[in-house]
Amino acid sequence: MTEPIDPETSHIIEMAWCDKTSFDDIEKQTGIAEKDVIKLMRRNLKPNSFKIWRERVTGRKRKHTALSSK
Repeated sequence: MTEPIDPETSHIIEMAWCDKTSFDDIEKQTGIAEKDVIKLMRRNLKPNSFKIWRERVTGRKRKHTALSSK
């Protein structure tokens, strides 16, 4: 049996899955950098779910403010 996820972690996971929320927005709201969001997702998602999420966000302009401004 797995441990329940606390509400703050759950909120971060929800923001990370959302296409409209960039990693910069997540960091502004929570203080957690992109690399730490990735670690959090790896710890709290099933392996296949993490793989699917990483494929979705890798290189996605909406998730990376620096890419979307170009």
